[in-house]
Amino acid sequence: MTTSADPVRQVGLPSRRAVLGASASAGAGLALAAAGREAAAADLPVLGTYDVVVIGSGAAGMTAALTAAKRGLSCVVVEKAPTFGGSAARSGAGIWIPNNSVVLSAGVPDTPAKAAAYLAAVVGAEVPADRQAAFLAHGPAMLSFVMANSPLRFRWMEGYSDYYPELPGGLPGGRSVEPDQLDGNLLGAELARLNPPYLAVPAGMVVFSADYKWLALAAVSVKGAAVATECLARGTRAALLGQKPLTMGQSLAAGLRAGLLAAGVPVWLNTPLTDLHVEGGVVTGAVVTRDGAPGLLRARRGVVVGSGGFEHNAAMRAQYQRQPIGTAWTVGAKENTGDGIRAGQRAGGALALMDDAWWGPAIPLPGEPYFCLAERTLPGGLLVNRAGARFVNEAGPYSDVVHTMYDLDPTAPDIPAWLVVDQNYRNRYLFKDIAPTFVLPDDWYTSGAARKAWSLDALAVSIGVPAAALRSTVDRFNSFALKGKDTDFQRGDSAYDHYYTDPSVLPNSCLAPLWLPPYYAFRIVPGDLGTKGGLRTDARARVLRADGSAIPGLYAAGNAGAAVMGHSYAGAGSTIGPAMTFGYIAALDLAGGL
Repeated sequence: MTTSADPVRQVGLPSRRAVLGASASAGAGLALAAAGREAAAADLPVLGTYDVVVIGSGAAGMTAALTAAKRGLSCVVVEKAPTFGGSAARSGAGIWIPNNSVVLSAGVPDTPAKAAAYLAAVVGAEVPADRQAAFLAHGPAMLSFVMANSPLRFRWMEGYSDYYPELPGGLPGGRSVEPDQLDGNLLGAELARLNPPYLAVPAGMVVFSADYKWLALAAVSVKGAAVATECLARGTRAALLGQKPLTMGQSLAAGLRAGLLAAGVPVWLNTPLTDLHVEGGVVTGAVVTRDGAPGLLRARRGVVVGSGGFEHNAAMRAQYQRQPIGTAWTVGAKENTGDGIRAGQRAGGALALMDDAWWGPAIPLPGEPYFCLAERTLPGGLLVNRAGARFVNEAGPYSDVVHTMYDLDPTAPDIPAWLVVDQNYRNRYLFKDIAPTFVLPDDWYTSGAARKAWSLDALAVSIGVPAAALRSTVDRFNSFALKGKDTDFQRGDSAYDHYYTDPSVLPNSCLAPLWLPPYYAFRIVPGDLGTKGGLRTDARARVLRADGSAIPGLYAAGNAGAAVMGHSYAGAGSTIGPAMTFGYIAALDLAGGL
């Protein structure tokens, strides 16, 4: 991030003439480099000519391609990975789209005025009002379009509150939807090329995102047990019918791909973007690697960059984001290395929000991090920092928890933090995929991701925090739990705090005392679902230069573009909902429909 220089302290700065001269030289250098790339691309074999070239086969890219095709434009999707679906296929596939037909038909009391007030309150002035308005105006139409042109259907995630329901226009019952069950047989052989999920659904079950809050409680809740039974019944029905049941991100990606198959849109896998092709300042195609050789894909109308963020690019994360940071804590698709963002930047695109990500507390388990949702919210656990003290509302929005980890002391961030629980907690609740009372895997301990001790003092020594401080923190937390009121961090004051909790715990379903040894501590680091910074775009999804002018022929959507959510997070699906919507908007604009 940059800040304005203090004019009183500009002694020794170069003269304005020198700065302008250097800028002119840099501009000339960029122009020469662009001319060189343009000349080089002109010598490449032309792999095809389409109206629209889409980079990336995630939710943004496939929605853009489907929209373009249904508007009569020829289109191709190129994908770096050997699979399609990107991070969307790995996700829970919550989709935050206010006033969509699914939630309205379910009786959700949403209105355009409420949605606009809420988004403005969450995002603030950081994101232009016309971009916010474009998202809210086109989101419902996008979802209806997808349902009309693919086998996808959606379910309201009942009770999954907006993340700040107390703000004007916020809904405690939530606005998020998720894909309904889809039979993978619809894809035929293409199903084998679907990017696998981040977490596999338990064998023999069909599970929706909204089920997980109850599955975590199956050992202590009648409703939890009933939901688990229903998940198993769904799986049994699907097996008897010979189906290959898909839900969550698998359903979303498969449904969009089925729509593209029906529309005749090719998806080229193993075809990474090398650069954008620019002629006379207009983006007219993409240079890609196909079958191991470079080639040019020409675009008559433009290119939509939907190639994801830069979460797996260590150099970019080090350049733009705060330490400690890296590529080992993200659950985004491994191919997301910022290729589209960098190509757009070379074409003159400006960047925004590069310091931020779709954060969430993660446990760095061996092999892959675990994005920690319910576990930090369930009663009987608390987060402590290196001083052995609480520092945040553990049940608050996951992005806020990580922002707090970085922001409380920027010189020495609270990283790692530790999630501390007791055996009573472990006896009651699912932890990741470990059933209550079951022992944790040995490699969780040997890797340092988990610690266990028979006293709080011993646990404190194990995680390197002052023993007296940890004891005092737990004692104070226990007193709050008994009273049902967290006067330090207001855990449980918001409706959102109660989503991943235990309704049987009273008087506050977020709070329960820690009292039964042994005690456990889980290492917490700043994980993410992907980065949220990228190319600056306008309300038509066009990529903008630093002066605010649009680059002809270049669009961006999804995590390749700077998020319409700014530095915040309105509700479950604030990544995928805008990604699909701005992919839709880009295609409409390319087709002349905006």
